[in-house]
This record gives sequence, structure tokens and C-alpha cells, in this order.
Amino acid sequence: MLTLEDAKALVATIPDPEIPAVSLVDLGIVREVAMDDDTLVVTVTPTYTGCPATAVIALDIETVLLKQGAEKVRIQTQMAPAWTTDWITDHGREKLRAYGIAPPAVAAANCAGMLSAQHPDCPHCGSSDTTLIAGRGSTPCKAQFRCAACLEPFDYFKAI
Repeated sequence: MLTLEDAKALVATIPDPEIPAVSLVDLGIVREVAMDDDTLVVTVTPTYTGCPATAVIALDIETVLLKQGAEKVRIQTQMAPAWTTDWITDHGREKLRAYGIAPPAVAAANCAGMLSAQHPDCPHCGSSDTTLIAGRGSTPCKAQFRCAACLEPFDYFKAI
């Protein structure tokens, strides 16, 4: 039988399906891993309502836990309070940057809806001389920017 501590450690290793360099825990999507009688319950909050990765996330968590010895697993979705980029861990922000995605600044969520007010540093060279190219990047939760210093385009994880 899988212990609760083992289950928490396993869930912390599961990568986000859209950004595999970052775990679900580092993105702040996993809210809680707990036991309810004989059932392991993992509570998740998607990055936004209708996120296409939600079903994959639930399946990935359930698959990993069952393969490692959990007898019963329930994935519980909690929508309120809504996920915010402030829930991304410091470790997660560094992993995003290393992967080439500019992470949002902590407490930048107050700029939600005002993408033009968000000026991420380039994850490639660190320059702050960046320009918004498109409000949507490789996934709906990202925007596309370009660095004036190194001329590289990059994704920016939108602050919400």
C-alpha cells in the first residue's frame, strides 16, 4: 500500500503536460494530497476554466499513483479560489526560465487583462528590453514576446 507521504512525493514528480519541464506541484495546480478513508484524494485547480490539459492532468496523476500501489484514487477539481500565477513556486519559476519561458513576477496577477503592462525579462539573455508580439503563445496561458537585445522570441506565462 502506498503511504500518504509517498503519494505526495510521487505527485510532485508529475510534469505538466503542456510544459514538461515543470511539475504540477511547482505550477501550483495540485492543492492537496490527502486520504479519505481508503481513498487517496488529490485536489487540483486548473490554470483556467476550460484548460484543455485538465483531463490529461487528472489521468496522469491517477495513472502514476495506481501504478505505484495506491488502491483507490479520486481526483477532485476545485475551482474556487481560482488558480493564480502567484501559486507557482520559486523553483517552478526557475524551471520555466531555464526552459525558455519567462515566468510572471510574483504579485503580477493584479495586471491580469493588461498584458501590455507586463514586461517580462528575456529568459535567454535577461534583458528587460522586450516587446509584446502576440497575446497568445504556444498555449492560451502564454503570450509571445521578443527581446530587443538578443532578438529571440520567447513565451511569457501570463500573470493571472
